[in-house]
Amino acid sequence: MTILAKARSLVVVLPIFVVSVTAPVHAESVETKKVTITVSAAASLAKSYGEIGKQFEKANPSIKVRFNFASSSSLVSQIQSGAPTDVFAAAELTSFDKLLASGNVVKSPKVFARNSMQLIVKPSNPLGISSVADLSKASVISLCAKTAPCGVYSATVLSRYGVVIPESKVTRGIDAAATLNAVSTGDADAAIVYATDALLAKKQVAVIPIPVGKNVKAMYGIGVVRGSKNSKQADAFILFVLSPAGQKVLNAFGFLAP
Repeated sequence: MTILAKARSLVVVLPIFVVSVTAPVHAESVETKKVTITVSAAASLAKSYGEIGKQFEKANPSIKVRFNFASSSSLVSQIQSGAPTDVFAAAELTSFDKLLASGNVVKSPKVFARNSMQLIVKPSNPLGISSVADLSKASVISLCAKTAPCGVYSATVLSRYGVVIPESKVTRGIDAAATLNAVSTGDADAAIVYATDALLAKKQVAVIPIPVGKNVKAMYGIGVVRGSKNSKQADAFILFVLSPAGQKVLNAFGFLAP
């Protein structure tokens, strides 16, 4: 074989060798890549959304969900300040009105669940409290922050009972979970909390139902945040929450259908 022929054979073989080595590496990197979405949700959704997140990831192995739980009012401030968020789920709809006004969301939210309020007291109810009207018997009452949805709902319930509680007797929780914990740890005598949170804590507190006529209808909304770099995956998560599978989880945690 001449020198020229040998050179030509090398030119032909070399590209084939390179392709055969690099192709499997590229395919493997594509298979392991996941997209992470951030879901900022009301604190009262922590337990139920934790389970929904697990089921969603199982059904969508290419998507990972990172949750950020806080009061809806705090989450609104975070989003308006530029905190990276793909999905927002609030315990009321006025939070979306604020985000629509500031341009952080462009569509009205989809209602995915309903909730109500309940009165909780220390186990065995040592003060003999039987309704919101009896809260004058309590020395310390735990309520959510005034700007948090659970704080607004509690104020509505108190107003419907015609009960005014001196602020000196009130301890404020930053969110629904903190408000309930004040009673379960013994720091407060009573609290007005979400029915779903009361259900989860029934072994640590005594629950006193608030009649429908005096209660509220807490509407939970969900939507994609403007500027999300993963809007397709965010939409997929919202659809899962609204699906029979998502609604089944929410129902198991005490939430009512939208």
